[in-house]
Amino acid sequence: MGGAGATCCSRRPVRRRWLGGKMAAVSLRLGDLVWGKLGRYPPWPGKIVNPPKDLKKPRGKKCFFVKFFGTEDHAWIKVEQLKPYHAHKEEMIKINKGKRFQQAVDAVEEFLRRAKGKDQDLTIPESSTVKGMMAGPMAAFKWQPTASEPVKDADPHFHHFLLSQTEKPAVCYQAITKKLKICEEETGSTSIQAADSTAVNGSITPTDKKIGFLGLGLMGSGIVSNLLKMGHTVTVWNRTAEKEGARLGRTPAEVVSTCDITFACVSDPKAAKDLVLGPSGVLQGIRPGKCYVDMSTVDADTVTELAQVIVSRGGRFLEAPVSGNQQLSNDGMLVILAAGDRGLYEDCSSCFQAMGKTSFFLGEVGNAAKMMLIVNMVQGSFMATIAEGLTLAQVTGQSQQTLLDILNQGQLASIFLDQKCQNILQGNFKPDFYLKYIQKDLRLAIALGDAVNHPTPMAAAANEVYKRAKALDQSDNDMSAVYRAYIH
Repeated sequence: MGGAGATCCSRRPVRRRWLGGKMAAVSLRLGDLVWGKLGRYPPWPGKIVNPPKDLKKPRGKKCFFVKFFGTEDHAWIKVEQLKPYHAHKEEMIKINKGKRFQQAVDAVEEFLRRAKGKDQDLTIPESSTVKGMMAGPMAAFKWQPTASEPVKDADPHFHHFLLSQTEKPAVCYQAITKKLKICEEETGSTSIQAADSTAVNGSITPTDKKIGFLGLGLMGSGIVSNLLKMGHTVTVWNRTAEKEGARLGRTPAEVVSTCDITFACVSDPKAAKDLVLGPSGVLQGIRPGKCYVDMSTVDADTVTELAQVIVSRGGRFLEAPVSGNQQLSNDGMLVILAAGDRGLYEDCSSCFQAMGKTSFFLGEVGNAAKMMLIVNMVQGSFMATIAEGLTLAQVTGQSQQTLLDILNQGQLASIFLDQKCQNILQGNFKPDFYLKYIQKDLRLAIALGDAVNHPTPMAAAANEVYKRAKALDQSDNDMSAVYRAYIH
């Protein structure tokens, strides 16, 4: 990346860093290895590099463009959030743990070993490197793999970039409205557009279609935030105004009637049906050509029924449930499973790029619902097994932390495993994926198996454990609270 376009700020050194709470003089310049602090994420090793051509620096910020080791992320980082790598290496290694962090540090050390003794402009080894950009600020990145490492995501349209965003996406309507321009439409619906869109800095050209979104829960709020950040104009509605702390004097029918494509993300089959078929519901706003995309995790029968009534009014329908949790929703890293109208799937391209790292088109309506239930069945069963293992370790006098350390060094190592075990060890069950919803998905997956006479004994056993956890008032906690079903 070293020679691609203009520098991110200036080649003049910036003399500042933290030291014991006070600022101390130190030079930072192009090519330096640094620790970069991005939002709530821990300090991460990276290198100050030239940004790609035509990538504008955020206005009013003294910053450098940093390529992070061990990830696909680049970001503009404020100067005060940067520290020299070597001077703070021991400090950072002491306070940060985890397999991914260690892999990033190892990547830095490997980079230094390769560069030692070579008189050249250093370039970070990575699985993907910027090959070039089209002219103009809205151009998309194109990636070319190096000979040494494979590309992790073969579709160039779904690479994730942090770029100019250094804050956590808003997670409720009230928080969103503080950062965005609000303008009242004649219909009474609220149309929201990002006050300072990052689309000009990113790899996404937002659609010119008007987007609607129904449902601002754990998943929906993050999705909407990312749509807005990438330049989409979004009209929102939520069925519980008090929850979002905003006046929502509008209906699903109004949103659908004023938008070209309306997305919905609600909790279960009943909520999905009520949203479409209820008073002032989606169906009342459907006209020929109007598009409806249901992102809820429901059963195939429910989504098929909804598709039929939407299409019967001349509308177009796509199901697009998402695999992920609240954090992945906030980060724009969901996996989208779509089925139904292929043309509508293509029309949703920029929206899916904004909210997810990749998407799959699975054919006819119902296929995405089935696949989503299978994915969540596996995840829910795995979570119950993790909890079972930790409790067995405890009652047999083994260290739960040691068990986690061993698992993290083996073939089961994953972010999911580490995060959920940490929840249990810390007794922190703040919901990232509600326990009641994973139990709902297990129940629907078991019914899917019954419908085709296929046994699901592991899912059935896990479902009973989650039902026990619900009886212990754990429904509104994270799915990792299934642990409590084993200790009561």
